[in-house]
Amino acid sequence: MAKRFLVVGAGFSGAVVAHCLATQLDCPVVVIDEREHIAGNCHTARDAETGIMLHLYGPHIFHTNHWDVWQFINSLATFRPYTHRIKAINRHGIFTLPINLHTINQFFGTTFGPSEAEAFIRGRADRSIEVPQNFEEQALRMIGRDLYEVFFRGYTKKQWGRDPRDIPASVLQRLPLRFSYDDNYYNSAFQGIPEEGYTAIIARLLDHRSVTVELGHKFRRADAHGAAHVFYTGPIDGYFEYVLGRLSYRTVTFERIEAEGDYQGAAQLNYTEEDVPWTRITEHKHLRPWETHEKTVAFKEYSKETGPAGIPYYPVRSPRDKALLQRYYQLAEREQGVSFLGRLATYRYLDMDTVIKEALDFSHLAAAAIRNGEVPPKFSLNPYA
Repeated sequence: MAKRFLVVGAGFSGAVVAHCLATQLDCPVVVIDEREHIAGNCHTARDAETGIMLHLYGPHIFHTNHWDVWQFINSLATFRPYTHRIKAINRHGIFTLPINLHTINQFFGTTFGPSEAEAFIRGRADRSIEVPQNFEEQALRMIGRDLYEVFFRGYTKKQWGRDPRDIPASVLQRLPLRFSYDDNYYNSAFQGIPEEGYTAIIARLLDHRSVTVELGHKFRRADAHGAAHVFYTGPIDGYFEYVLGRLSYRTVTFERIEAEGDYQGAAQLNYTEEDVPWTRITEHKHLRPWETHEKTVAFKEYSKETGPAGIPYYPVRSPRDKALLQRYYQLAEREQGVSFLGRLATYRYLDMDTVIKEALDFSHLAAAAIRNGEVPPKFSLNPYA
């Protein structure tokens, strides 16, 4: 009888692993997920009232610099061209994000060219901060106090529920600063939106005669009995039933807005001031500009700490969390017959393309190990790096 493998989680990580195991080893794979749908936080579905394709857990725009990932994802779906453009709204007006030449000239009332704007911002930046130790220091060194206070300080406090001085500098390092009029939010070479949504992609990955999917099934350690190996993509602290305590996450709640025609004229507006309780409003019809809808639906997003029953979105990764994570990694090292991969099991904020690439690379290593009678890798990356 062929070995049976258990995959915990039907998001991108779990679906890619299940697909690779089934196709490369032709072995039975059981995929379980505690939610009643596949695709995790990437889940998409048509709105019953308007017919608009909704990103039920907030907007997801696929972008990557990895040609192999772009080829892989396009083998599973038709992607339409889409450029994500974000506006920021505050008491000074409505501006383009990320900060670029247009943002700078509009905010300061100037008519700089690229080199002039770069010299101007360099003159306002705090270069006495040689190695930024937190988000605020990174912002002050990068763009100066004026732009930081208006565009990032309040939004960051709402998003993370913490003072920016208590947030790692790496959070801001992800965002570009441009001295051109390029208002594409991402720097990636490839970008698009799947025509049928993300849930259809996950469904195709799981559509194999050897794969069985069980939804509404919350993982318990006893589920591993009888499985040749477990591939776990859920929260690593949840695997150990929070024996050492809970890792910190931020979660998101949504307030639905319905309107005729067009509500805000853009896919995403960020509300950057602290006294506005929501962080952003996403109008989902603008994520699919090739479609036409008479009505519209948008969602205000509110960020808060994740409780025991909440859905984890963004890992906080405070010093306390990082220390706790290392202790969970040590527990994981002692576990037999289980591998940990994906954003929740490694407690990292990951874009979809990184999730897919890591899952593909890991799956090939795992399949090769199994064929050779060896144990699959414990982690999808070096957890101590």
